[in-house]
Amino acid sequence: MALNIPAPTVDNCTVNCEENPPGGKLPVPDQTSIANQPLLNPNLTPEDRFTSSFSDHLGIFSPARKNEDDAQTLAGKVEKATGAKPAFIYASFVPADLTTDKPGTIAPQDSDQLELLIVTAKGEPLRRRISTATRAKVLQVADEFRNELINQRNLGTDTYLQLAQQLYGWLIAPVDAELQARGINNLVFLPDAGLRSTPIAALHDGRGYLVERYSVGLMPSLSLTNTLITDIKDSQLLAMGVSQSTQGQTPLPAVPVELSTLVAKLWRGQLVLDNQSTLETLKTLRGQQRYGIIHMATHASFNAGPIGESYIQLWEDKLRLDQIRQLGLNDPQVEMLVLSACKTALGDEEAELGFAGLAVLSGVKTTVASLWSVNDAGTAALIIKFYENLKTSPIKSEALRRAQLAMIKGEVFLKDGRIQGLGTIEGVPLPDASIAEVDEALSHPYYWAGFTMVGNPW
Repeated sequence: MALNIPAPTVDNCTVNCEENPPGGKLPVPDQTSIANQPLLNPNLTPEDRFTSSFSDHLGIFSPARKNEDDAQTLAGKVEKATGAKPAFIYASFVPADLTTDKPGTIAPQDSDQLELLIVTAKGEPLRRRISTATRAKVLQVADEFRNELINQRNLGTDTYLQLAQQLYGWLIAPVDAELQARGINNLVFLPDAGLRSTPIAALHDGRGYLVERYSVGLMPSLSLTNTLITDIKDSQLLAMGVSQSTQGQTPLPAVPVELSTLVAKLWRGQLVLDNQSTLETLKTLRGQQRYGIIHMATHASFNAGPIGESYIQLWEDKLRLDQIRQLGLNDPQVEMLVLSACKTALGDEEAELGFAGLAVLSGVKTTVASLWSVNDAGTAALIIKFYENLKTSPIKSEALRRAQLAMIKGEVFLKDGRIQGLGTIEGVPLPDASIAEVDEALSHPYYWAGFTMVGNPW
């Protein structure tokens, strides 16, 4: 299953993830002996490169670039406005021998090394080069990790755990002590190609998942993200869904329960189902009412190839991603778009650009979507808990974290055909068709780790 990969080396320090038992504590590099690496190519920062990649693939105008000072200033504003303490974590691959006299554009190589750049509100930015974490090794482990999580034959096992620990050793362990020292509780990842479809929340330190200690979000680039902080607790919700088969898609029998629970019991808004879930309906309703949240419980697919190959399924029609910008979801501003039944061509760079670039392309501030298809009973459990938490959480990514924690701890589960443990709503009934192949426990990361918040997590 897993590669026999040497422990990641940071300068002269080693993080050995594979010799520790699952319940043991991972050793972390001695931070005093890790030298801060200078930025090896000041003419092409990760922020520059990521912004260009997304702009080119999405076919949008490339904005003015933001830098480390902008990130630090923003982190301070977030802390003051919400109480959350964010860290921006750029995870990029750079050539081992890259120097400032080399050209700004260098073709990716398997031998490229992982470099972390961390920016927080206070303290100097941190740079860590993990010399043994080559592009080839990291991406192969990330691919194996995803495949282990989505294989439903592995439910009830921890076959993914060694891989989760290996990735933690590369992406988190070299900086975790400093993150804790700075009181960080919110991680905003800006990862390189091949890592954007990695379920970061499920990385494991030998004692617990990353999401047990931090709220987690993904950002395509800071320059492309609308970082204005807005309280969405009073936003109206437009909940659209397709539960029946349309254009050959499989039915989603739990969708009516999911949407009716959100609109009738948790949130003020409008419910639209099945043959009413059309592009014209979406346009009409937005013209009549300002909706801060749009929830679409329907199939969506982020595919390889041009952005027009990816789509959101409506009734007897597909909304292609190259059409979504025409909807003007930034005027009036939609704060959050939730897609609860997505699938992504995991590990494919173009599919990742579509998944992570959806917020940018659509004009919304934040998207929540799943990296892989999850049984819709499990999806309904997490989504309902997420919206329940939105009412009380200081930031949106914390609401998602609390929903994921409730599943990890077994507080939200299925019993007697009902979703139990939702707090304010008990015993939400589910149709038999949606629970035929679902365990009563929903603690395995297959059920919760794929749900990813992209864009503005606050």
